[in-house]
Amino acid sequence: MARNRRLILSSPSKVWSLLSDGRRYGEWVSGTQQVLAADPHWPEVGARLRVRVGVGRLALDDTCVVRICEPQRRLELEAKADPFGAARIAMNLIPWGEHTLFVLDWHPLRGPGIRMHGLPVDYVVSIRNGMMLTKLARIAVFESDGGPDGSRVPPGADVPTDASGSS
Repeated sequence: MARNRRLILSSPSKVWSLLSDGRRYGEWVSGTQQVLAADPHWPEVGARLRVRVGVGRLALDDTCVVRICEPQRRLELEAKADPFGAARIAMNLIPWGEHTLFVLDWHPLRGPGIRMHGLPVDYVVSIRNGMMLTKLARIAVFESDGGPDGSRVPPGADVPTDASGSS
């Protein structure tokens, strides 16, 4: 299992608002090229999000299904990317003063990923997930600080994302 933690200098409600908008996943989920469809009842249990993931011309369609939803606290997804199998993605938002301690757990459920599961794969996934949490934190902080007219974070914006003020 790959586990990442990040203190986000934004409230759990702000972070949850980003998680609960399926159309915005492409802004912060590393490797997402395009959000193809988001069920209107996202992130209720059973809702689906279809995305295209990949690098350059190498891409495949992925479907995420909500398995557990506890608004403002916990969201668990099953990500299916055939022919590679499926993975469990658990996101927990823990209030930390006025901020959010975000805990992300990832592990394969079925497919070739189970056989490759272990230190090398977990390390690569952990790096990817760390980049993803950095993007999420950057957006949440920017929008919490009253980005102009609710605008979204411009690419490459230098916005503090953790307690040390680093981005």
